[in-house]
Amino acid sequence: MIDLNLVNKTETFLKRKFDSGDYLNDHPNDKAYRIEHTYRVANIGREIALKEGFDETEMVIACLLHDVAYCEDFGEDGWKEHGRQSAKIARPFLIEIGLEEERINDICYGIAIHVDDKADFYGERTAFALSVGDADNIDRFDAYRIHEILNMDGFLEKDLGEKQKYVEIKLQRLRELLKMQLATKTAGEMWKSRIDFYIDFYEKLKQQLERSESIITD
Repeated sequence: MIDLNLVNKTETFLKRKFDSGDYLNDHPNDKAYRIEHTYRVANIGREIALKEGFDETEMVIACLLHDVAYCEDFGEDGWKEHGRQSAKIARPFLIEIGLEEERINDICYGIAIHVDDKADFYGERTAFALSVGDADNIDRFDAYRIHEILNMDGFLEKDLGEKQKYVEIKLQRLRELLKMQLATKTAGEMWKSRIDFYIDFYEKLKQQLERSESIITD
């Protein structure tokens, strides 16, 4: 059963950190997205925890704090460090709310490695720790992201040939991603469902583009 008191404290801490960030305050759309993404990851993490028998409170806390370093200005190449930096920010808070040292390390290790699979302190690659990154990756493939990525990549500004090439590259990458191994059966099933959805979308888009320049006779 989830401990709402600890979760609420974590939400308050996270929002306070985000509210203190100059970059996020100067870019309200980015701030809104980061909060929304964080909640989606936390909900995915909770689903994994429930089905895999992890402590759901700890998993929700870990996911809520996985991007807390966005309260800081990363600077050049700082993005790669945001997992490790988030773990540094999270640790004193986790001590403050009274979690056990062993659990704090597992949570912080999962946060630290979620970007590039590396931490700057010793930790074990437990299924719990790996699930923080799994939840983050699963959220990269939701329905809203299709719109967002097509918009960011300037899809509508491309000519027909460029659109067709773009879709082929997307499909090739998605089929590669479908083979990716996740830490738990639950995450693996969620991942496959998301990637299958994307493949189905881009296959339909590919067919639509093929019918946009000539009459199909066969």
